[in-house]
Amino acid sequence: MVPTTGRPAMSDGPLAVAARTALHAPSVFNTQPWRWRVAPDLLELRVAPDRGLPVTDPDGKLLTISCGAALHHARVALAAAGHRVEVARLPNPAVPRLLARLRLTGSRTPTAADTALLAAVPRRRTDRRAFADTPVPAASLDRLRAAVEAEGVHLHVVRHDQMPMLAVATAHAAATELADPAYRAELARWTHRPADERDGVPATVAVRPAPRRVPVRDHAVGGAPGLEVGAGFDRGASYVVLYGESDDRAGWLAGGEALSALLLTAVVEGLSAAPISDAVEVSWPRGLLRDLLAGTGEPYLAVRIGVAVPGELPPVPRRGPDQVIEFQEGPGQ
Repeated sequence: MVPTTGRPAMSDGPLAVAARTALHAPSVFNTQPWRWRVAPDLLELRVAPDRGLPVTDPDGKLLTISCGAALHHARVALAAAGHRVEVARLPNPAVPRLLARLRLTGSRTPTAADTALLAAVPRRRTDRRAFADTPVPAASLDRLRAAVEAEGVHLHVVRHDQMPMLAVATAHAAATELADPAYRAELARWTHRPADERDGVPATVAVRPAPRRVPVRDHAVGGAPGLEVGAGFDRGASYVVLYGESDDRAGWLAGGEALSALLLTAVVEGLSAAPISDAVEVSWPRGLLRDLLAGTGEPYLAVRIGVAVPGELPPVPRRGPDQVIEFQEGPGQ
């Protein structure tokens, strides 16, 4: 970190608070691949490539989507605190690690929706357990779609007749990856983390394998998951695909912001959710998802949404502000 004389004042300011809020964002394998730089007049988001997944995510798509989710979390915090924000995404092609710059441009009156989204941030959990038989209300799906589209991304609700295609795509991706020793080593690296790293997916939040409408990634291969699948069978679950018009860093970043909007809105709607990235990680299943979308866009991620079965979920490890946020004296560049 960078010690500065301005740090005490900046650490209490709205930009630092936004960066701390963003530490709750979801990320692939809970890698938390973001870095924040707080200056007196701006907040910068950078990707941490050393926290990437070269086997699972060689092009950095999921890494960028994860950072996009953190960016949206920061925006939520600033909106709820009554700030107008100017966001420059990918502002400097010469600095590819720099994903976004946020500047405060004035004040605003927070809406009830702003406050509700911020309250959802610490309550959101990735729920890998099977969901209850209660179907997701159509009105909730409409509000989820609106939240995603507000971020410039599209939402496809998988129809009943398309469920076999999604299930096949996910199952094929899982089998392909598990057959690869390099993938198994990468998975083991992020599911057996030293406690002081405060990241990864510990066995306490992994779910025992069981028949599901769409397979769920095994985060405890050969080990003992800490959660039972539960009494539900995902019969009431809805499956959606986030997609956009471009398969590039700008599209992925927007996809991450839309994912955050979807997940936080789901909490507000009283729903649980779990991203499904397997099918976009392997070429042939990713093609099936494109076919499922009838060629209208590039799939970024699938998400399972439903009514949670009773029981609290344990928290996942989170890196501390001192590991992720640095402070810069003087104005930003």
